[in-house]
Amino acid sequence: MSLLVADGRSVDDLDAIQADLIRRGVEFCVGSYVDVHGVTKAKIVPADRFAAMCRGSELYTVGALDGMGDLGPEEDECSAVADVQSALVCPWDRRYAWAACDLIWHGEPYPLCSRGILRRALRDLNARGWTFNLGVEPEFYVLREVDGQFEPLSPTDTLQMPGYDLRTTLDSMPFLATMVSHLKELEWGVYSFDHEGGRGQFEFDFGYADALTMADRFTFFRLMARQVAQQMGMVASFMPKPFANDFGSGAHFNMSIADADGRNLFIDPGGPHGLKFSRLALSFTAGVLKHAKALTALTCPVPNSYKRLITRGLMPDITWAPVFIAYGSNNRSAMLRLPGNRPCLENRAPDVSCNIYLAAAFTIAAGLEGIEEGMDPGAPTNDNLYIVPDEHLAERKIDVLPRNLLEALEHFERDPLIEKVLGDELKKAYLKEKRMEWAEFHNQVTDSERQRWIRFF
Repeated sequence: MSLLVADGRSVDDLDAIQADLIRRGVEFCVGSYVDVHGVTKAKIVPADRFAAMCRGSELYTVGALDGMGDLGPEEDECSAVADVQSALVCPWDRRYAWAACDLIWHGEPYPLCSRGILRRALRDLNARGWTFNLGVEPEFYVLREVDGQFEPLSPTDTLQMPGYDLRTTLDSMPFLATMVSHLKELEWGVYSFDHEGGRGQFEFDFGYADALTMADRFTFFRLMARQVAQQMGMVASFMPKPFANDFGSGAHFNMSIADADGRNLFIDPGGPHGLKFSRLALSFTAGVLKHAKALTALTCPVPNSYKRLITRGLMPDITWAPVFIAYGSNNRSAMLRLPGNRPCLENRAPDVSCNIYLAAAFTIAAGLEGIEEGMDPGAPTNDNLYIVPDEHLAERKIDVLPRNLLEALEHFERDPLIEKVLGDELKKAYLKEKRMEWAEFHNQVTDSERQRWIRFF
């Protein structure tokens, strides 16, 4: 077992846990948090400083990081307090232990700490005796760099539509089997993995957990995949759409609410609209739909994300990415699904680059608003929206997700729930960072533009 808290030890007995990890051969400990982009930041301490790290010994000049506030050189630093319940030994190199941290400033949660934002979003839900459960389906590419170009993990991965292809899956097993071994060691309940639709693209599916635990796991998963790929001379890419003619990489959120007894409150065999989902589940769904455009700025956070949220583009077939603000049962052309094979709400819009803490926090708040106001999303939309003419979509009042990051940010800025969830400081910091990303992207003139326009007129 890689978890440090085991065998009945109290999370408060930090010195005993520290002694145990040293006995297990751990030499270094990582106290991890994320910046506004969801990128992991940390200091590394010797193993005999683990207990001190968990008590907040490590200080950070966060004002020097992207989107982490304006704490100047004259200001006090933040401390990163490690959450020992998240601590584990890194399976790819057992000399290291890792723990997720909460940033603390002047004895209070730092307002630009993403993990703290999620903790705060969970309070209203937890006060009702509820638990928000979250499962994530991370898709990503594993690539070789050949003569400055990125190629699929396996040289045999050349099919135009390689999804579920067994040959290339088997050819990629050195990486895949290593990842599965690590996931099993972590006891995350890995139950399948597959070759996705892109050449060099894979997905791992593992058990759901409460939202904070899953956000930590998703953050750690990206770190682990990068390290395993690097050890093999590969690159694990969490870019949403690396190639114009291949599939984008999603990170679908599968969400449900459980009561104090662990009963899934989304289940109702006699639910409305012939669905086996409760009115509470439908109201949660309606809340997410109401705030879909602002939410997309968090679930799809970079300019490249919106090259995934299209119906076809340069693909040989449809992208299978969500484009339409609607919900269905098994309808993959809609943003949201209440699928027949599992009792949860699936949001298909999030991509693998997202800051999961912020995306989950706003999703929870939007869904709770739907519950509190008794919202009704209406009947499910179960036809293929990819082929419905625009005028018919308009008649049915089916809108589309933002077409680019700038549009998403405009909705993000106007939505009053954003500030309630993220706070004024983080809202401003996020807008500043993402508008700079958009401007940098938009201001580039590419080779393909020159080829298209330089002699056109």
